[in-house]
Amino acid sequence: MSLSPATFALPATFLGLAAYDRAATYCVAGIPLDVGTTNRSGARDGPAAIRRASRMLVDGAHPVHRIEPATLPVADIGDFSIALGDIAKSLDLIERQAAAVGHLIALGGEHGITLPLLRALSKRTGPLALVHFDAHVDTWPDNFGQRYAHGSVFFHAIEEGLIDPRKTIQIGIRSPMGTDVHDWTLARGVRIVPSEAVHEMGPAAVAEEIRAVVGAAPTYLSVDVDVLDPAFAPGTGTPEIGGLASWQLLAVLRRLGDLDFRGMDVVEVAPAYDVAEITALAAATVAWEYLALMGKKAATA
Repeated sequence: MSLSPATFALPATFLGLAAYDRAATYCVAGIPLDVGTTNRSGARDGPAAIRRASRMLVDGAHPVHRIEPATLPVADIGDFSIALGDIAKSLDLIERQAAAVGHLIALGGEHGITLPLLRALSKRTGPLALVHFDAHVDTWPDNFGQRYAHGSVFFHAIEEGLIDPRKTIQIGIRSPMGTDVHDWTLARGVRIVPSEAVHEMGPAAVAEEIRAVVGAAPTYLSVDVDVLDPAFAPGTGTPEIGGLASWQLLAVLRRLGDLDFRGMDVVEVAPAYDVAEITALAAATVAWEYLALMGKKAATA
């Protein structure tokens, strides 16, 4: 009789996956950048925390898609290198490393990692559609004088032509913001779905709205864990009350299997502020859900 290893005995990789196989169809990488945060620091420890929490997700198939993500052609390729204390050099390093990977699932780290990931991916696809879950629009031109901080990611992505703002949808937005930032974002054609609207519409209607905006375009998924209410994700640097519940986020994601996703990230887990690993588990589950979507789509193609 063969016995499976106990979860605490699994390798220290995402889902206990085989490591460093860059030829895998899907590659998981940690990106421990944490220089451009604006409130509580600590997202550099996010990748390790997400990997630890992912051990909860290895005991069978997805309950809806009936796919076991850990059995897909996926590998954990470790952490990307960054330049200590230097945002610009770190973004350049991240872009160059991402360019060598096909379908990347990135574990942050702060939201600033998304900009170089989009730079690398858009060179292969052209301007991407974007599905963005967050409490913040992240379209400030800078944060407190820092041009490439974690709240300016999508300002630069739009200005650089990395994403098509008319095929960009932001879900869960609820933070304070200047009217100039809000108006600039809407004027570019971005669809904003505030968290209150998510609560009122329900997951099925939100997913339908996402599909209507994105269509058949090559699409990137970016999930800032602070889209969740602090009751469900206390371990993050810029928590905002009134957010989504964990079940709402998962219910929307599970309805997006027909989109043409080309990569994703889940960011802003700061385990120093977490309680019982619930934030890290939420982030790990988001990446696991994404892999299940990819596996289901491949199985039915």
